[in-house]
Amino acid sequence: MSSQTVGVVPVIDISPLFGDDLEARRAVGKELDAACREIGFFQITGHGLSDAVIKEVYDTAKEFFAQPLAEKRKVAQPNPKTVRGYTAVGEQAFAYNEDTSAPGDLHEKFDVGPFVESDDPYFSVDVAGPHFIPNQWPEHPARMQLAWEDYFEAADALCRTIMRGFALGLDLPEDFFEDKIDKDISMLRAIHYPHRDEPPLPGQMRAGAHTDYGSLTIVRPEEAPGGLQVFTQDGDWKDVPVIPGALVVNIGDLMAQWTNDQWISTRHRVANPPRDVVANTERMSIVFFHQPNYDAVIEVLPTCVEPGVAPKYAPITSGDHLTMKFEKTHQRV
Repeated sequence: MSSQTVGVVPVIDISPLFGDDLEARRAVGKELDAACREIGFFQITGHGLSDAVIKEVYDTAKEFFAQPLAEKRKVAQPNPKTVRGYTAVGEQAFAYNEDTSAPGDLHEKFDVGPFVESDDPYFSVDVAGPHFIPNQWPEHPARMQLAWEDYFEAADALCRTIMRGFALGLDLPEDFFEDKIDKDISMLRAIHYPHRDEPPLPGQMRAGAHTDYGSLTIVRPEEAPGGLQVFTQDGDWKDVPVIPGALVVNIGDLMAQWTNDQWISTRHRVANPPRDVVANTERMSIVFFHQPNYDAVIEVLPTCVEPGVAPKYAPITSGDHLTMKFEKTHQRV
């Protein structure tokens, strides 16, 4: 096992989490714990996510976004509570998550959620609301559904492994989170940042400053001008470098709440490329947002609050928390 820090974000080899050595797994857990307390971001190597699976979801997303707008709008997201399908450039503003006003972000995106076929009422709209509604798939590229379902399954399994590492880092039983994430309501998103010759509006970003919502986020970034930045505790925006083969991970608001803010849900953004760059600045990120079961009650963990001291947060279900956040991130028209 080895770890380092590149820029302000630690790089952690998580391969021991897949092995049989409990002490090696605990050691990784402690590295994860330290990163989440210091900045809430880290990069992971030894994650086991197949290059072929990553490439296929990336390639199909690129083909989809290259189509005319009218074609993409055939699978448009129906409403703010139904996060499935396509959202065009400027129709979302992440800064609304922080109750601030800003122009729409300079990206387009495509979202899918869990693909579950079951007669169990737990997954029905009447009980689950929008969390297990069917996904929308475009006609082209035809192989997109298979590619995305493969990536979703692999990323979801990776998140379960990381959550076991989180439990060890927090001095909890390794399987503490298992029954809270076995029917998770996670989402897979491709975010396309097109090249633009015209300047952005005042305050307009590729993705405005925000924190993520759930337990953790896994990002497959791309090396191109105008990238991910994190807001450090020193009050500075710092670039997150792209490391070949590594994935960027950050925790979200729900995990911060779970840990009574001992772990940090850090603000981040995607910066605009410098105006003096004349090359093509197009870029794309593949993002997996891990979110616990919709009925999982999120209350401060026993190892994160002193006996007799009231926790900062009242319990809330994962589903209610997620729905509240979604409704803030879309343009008010």
